Amino acid sequence: MSFETWLAFVAASAVLLVIPGPTILLVVSYALGQGWRAALPTAIGVALGDFTAMTLSMLGIGALLAASATLFTALKLVGAAYLIWLGIKLWRAGGTLDAKPVTERTEAVKMLAHSWLVTALNPKSITFFVAFLPQFLDRNGDFWTQMLIFEATFLTLAFANALGYGVVASRARGLVRNERVIRGFNRTGGTLLIGAYLVTATTRAA
Repeated sequence: MSFETWLAFVAASAVLLVIPGPTILLVVSYALGQGWRAALPTAIGVALGDFTAMTLSMLGIGALLAASATLFTALKLVGAAYLIWLGIKLWRAGGTLDAKPVTERTEAVKMLAHSWLVTALNPKSITFFVAFLPQFLDRNGDFWTQMLIFEATFLTLAFANALGYGVVASRARGLVRNERVIRGFNRTGGTLLIGAYLVTATTRAA
């Protein structure tokens, strides 16, 4: 895996993470109702949930890679089409962030477990990783080394992103409820997602 591929992975991951999804809605809901104390446990839960979903996806991809190079290539092509479609869908998405404050006081452990379950058990998470990760894997490189690097990178970014949303939601609540801001996130994210894939494809072809 080249340094350029890793940078493209970082860029694409950062774009994907900053776009509000089910786990971010949960983080924001807790932060709106519980304040800044909810930011750390929910961020940890999101990172653990992503670790679970990402590990399961990587193991499945590794088995497919070992079984058939043709099937792995087909998966990359299908995954690429899915990511481009996702980028277009994000561009066309609205600007609402339907996050209702969780006002009932909740223990940190319960918030952590809730955010972990929502992230790990979301079928879309595994589907996404199955489509996303093969775009950056070097079939000729060591799979386990790449798996370690990609997971460590993504989980660091996921934790920082969720923590940031939690802090912002607790301190500047109007920002996460601003329709123009959310629409801007979606449109910018959709554009950059497609762009990140195209850069990666170009790097691989060079």
